[in-house]
Amino acid sequence: MEPVRIITVEREFGSGAAAIAKLLAERLGWTLWDQRLTTEIARMAQCDLAQVAKREERMDPLYYRLLKSFLLGSFEGSLNVHSLKFVDTDVIFTLTKQVVNDAAEAGNCVLVGRGSAFFLENQSNAFHVFLYAPAQEKLRRLMQSGTERAEAARLVETVDRERAEFIKKYFGKEWPSRQLYDLMINSKIGDDAVVQTILNTVAIKERLKAG
Repeated sequence: MEPVRIITVEREFGSGAAAIAKLLAERLGWTLWDQRLTTEIARMAQCDLAQVAKREERMDPLYYRLLKSFLLGSFEGSLNVHSLKFVDTDVIFTLTKQVVNDAAEAGNCVLVGRGSAFFLENQSNAFHVFLYAPAQEKLRRLMQSGTERAEAARLVETVDRERAEFIKKYFGKEWPSRQLYDLMINSKIGDDAVVQTILNTVAIKERLKAG
């Protein structure tokens, strides 16, 4: 069996996945695909980075879907959709799949969210992690990074709901999909402890595969 060369990190919003995945990639000497995923998708779509970031892992708002329908339903509009670089969730999903698969092909990578665990669920050399945390811990982390408490509470409440809707539509699965993950861990134990737990569990999986 091929050894683990890909680790996907799915997460609840505010659970510290960005910092944990960065630390994990540094410990392994692997490539981190987090912000780099967004940057590469924006490059391929030839659009602004912020435009991609605000549409990743969420459904397009109703007004945007209506605008797209109007443009595609109009002969004149249909001629101009491409020139307008109309980047919606469908476009981002297609590009994300390509980038994730390319990263997985290269191997030795840590991929954060963006449906990567679902894209790679049948990849034998992938290890899938899900990070979660109590609400107060997520608020603490977000406030520590500079987010005001009220905004942090709003984001904790809404972002994961949007991610669940995204996964339901594009993969037809519930989020989180517990049977998909090799490890689900409460990040309240601290970033170093989380990373060490991931590495220990990967090592256990490798030994079991070696038989």
